[in-house]
Amino acid sequence: MRHPDDAVLRRLVHEPAGVADTDREHVTACPQCLDGLAIVAGRPHPGGAPTVPGADRRDARSAPRTRGGDPLWRRPAVAVTAFAVVLAGAGAAAANDWLPIFRTEEVVPLEVGADDLVDLPDLSAYGDVVVTQDGDVEAVQDAATAAARTGLEIPEPTTLPRGVTGEPAVQVGGEVEATFTFSAERAARAAADAGETLPPTPAGLDGSQVRMVAGPGVALTWSHPSGAPSLVVARAVAPTASSSGVSFETVRDHVLSLPGVPEDLAAQLRAFPADGSTLPLPVPADRATSSTVDVGGVPATVVETHDRSMAAVVQVEDGVVTVVAGPLGADEVLAVLRDLR
Repeated sequence: MRHPDDAVLRRLVHEPAGVADTDREHVTACPQCLDGLAIVAGRPHPGGAPTVPGADRRDARSAPRTRGGDPLWRRPAVAVTAFAVVLAGAGAAAANDWLPIFRTEEVVPLEVGADDLVDLPDLSAYGDVVVTQDGDVEAVQDAATAAARTGLEIPEPTTLPRGVTGEPAVQVGGEVEATFTFSAERAARAAADAGETLPPTPAGLDGSQVRMVAGPGVALTWSHPSGAPSLVVARAVAPTASSSGVSFETVRDHVLSLPGVPEDLAAQLRAFPADGSTLPLPVPADRATSSTVDVGGVPATVVETHDRSMAAVVQVEDGVVTVVAGPLGADEVLAVLRDLR
């Protein structure tokens, strides 16, 4: 994982509630970042007096050392201050009654049958689903505009596969946010209507909320003269979820026990890590195969149809998911992904 930059370290000091838990966890475990945090904590607030010239992240790598050669973070006063800053951010997040329960760190194939996803239960029968941001998608003029709108590094390949030509159409999508509030009463009624009986509702689940967030994102699409896409390269902030106090494992296991969830699908999902770090990638087993490869030291999942008419590769790094897909071979989409790095 890349080290958080100075802007993140400053937020840990001055606006701790605005720092992602993944960054906070990284800083607590990284001596280099604790050195940087100690330096940043000693500077004036950006809105106040000017900062020390040249005191950027390069200073953190050559941070002042004690007489014995130990880095700054090993000095008790600095260590306590740095950890207090990090924990203050965690406390601020807890004060908002939201517990992070899911963060996408990897994508793992999920084999599905033809009807597995069609027959899944409608969550609205088990509680209220409220979409607060719908991630409106719109065309923009160019990659620079997309970068400004999303804050993402735009995935522009320097070399295109054979047969892919011209300039891409560029689209951006905003953040998507939805909150699900579980109702034990509605769940029992829905199960009864289906002639099923639900297992007991876990303590704390009734009335609890799960908030899911993904995006923003950008997609670059090259097309044939006929208008059919010949290559799509997309990047987005990967999905995360937080709850009003219920753990990821509690939510997952109960949802998988709902009537209508195929047993083989539930078994696969229960086998995923319980730490809420794995995003399932549905793969229709009767039409495609999947495999995992290493691209730049980071795992990537390749999906290719049995007739090899289409392929896609998905990779997650530092909370950002990148997808390359099109009517191409697996080696071609992998070549594009490697070109992006």
